[in-house]
Amino acid sequence: MKFVDEVNIRVEAGNGGAGCMSFRREKYIPRGGPDGGDGGDGGDVVLVADADLNTLVDFRYKRLFRAEHGRRGEGGNRTGRRGEDLRIRVPVGTVVSERDTDEVMGELLAPGEELIVAKGGRHGLGNTRFKSSTNRAPRKTTPGTAGEQRELGLELKLLADVGLVGLPNAGKSTFIRAVSAARPKVADYPFTTLYPNLGVVSVAPDRSFVVADVPGLIEGAADGAGLGIRFLKHLSRTRLLLHLVDVAPMDESADPVKDARAIAAELERFSPELAARERWLVLNKIDLLAADVRESHCRTLAERLGHTGPVYHVSALSGEGCRELCQAIMNHLEEQR
Repeated sequence: MKFVDEVNIRVEAGNGGAGCMSFRREKYIPRGGPDGGDGGDGGDVVLVADADLNTLVDFRYKRLFRAEHGRRGEGGNRTGRRGEDLRIRVPVGTVVSERDTDEVMGELLAPGEELIVAKGGRHGLGNTRFKSSTNRAPRKTTPGTAGEQRELGLELKLLADVGLVGLPNAGKSTFIRAVSAARPKVADYPFTTLYPNLGVVSVAPDRSFVVADVPGLIEGAADGAGLGIRFLKHLSRTRLLLHLVDVAPMDESADPVKDARAIAAELERFSPELAARERWLVLNKIDLLAADVRESHCRTLAERLGHTGPVYHVSALSGEGCRELCQAIMNHLEEQR
């Protein structure tokens, strides 16, 4: 399924039903008086967060959504039926904004959460409403009002506790495969991840967290190089970032320290707030280093980077160090909660 995280749609709430003009006409009841009922309200358009959805792809094929109109009133003081609400399912983490003003109308952050994006029109009044002691046969009614119509922008921001950042081919997809049931594509060439992936990491019964893997960054991403920074917004709700660095890149001329600094600079250009978020350094692919030089090599890299936070040495391919890292992440998240 193609991953879609931004769409534009049009929603139209139902119009209110018109009031009815009617007079009671029955045998033996002369001058029965007015008995025109009110119309029904128009239906609302409601967005509902659904935990079973993880993309906005369904909106690529249908962009116009209309709620039901209210029915007009009838004689015998019968009120018209209210229009049925239109309930539209969207993924959890969807941000809703009005396109004309760019104003954010709301965010759907929990399963089952609802947001009314277009209110239905009000019902019209039947002639019964206008009878009085001086006007016993009113011939006045009112039409229903029109429902709201809006052009909306839907933007999906994935909800995760931990986000992975790093260069293409740093081992992010391999890492998420090693610690969760997620199965993103992996290969020995860069840019194998084209869309974000989510994985649930279970450390122990009732102890788990969600990790998000986004396409890798390269220097100049803020200017559109590579896949750019389009998917970095999916890390905006994470509480912890893991910066994966390949300690043994295939290109022997590559400098892991320089590359790591370039990624940090791109984060800063995209969002200073995201760059300031707590970020742990994860030195990956230590299985490619000789056992007797691993510790010294990793320590040298951390010192050159000037990283003051936690540093972990792992091999996502063999699983070495992954369990200890996940346990530390779980403890950290629980302390934050």
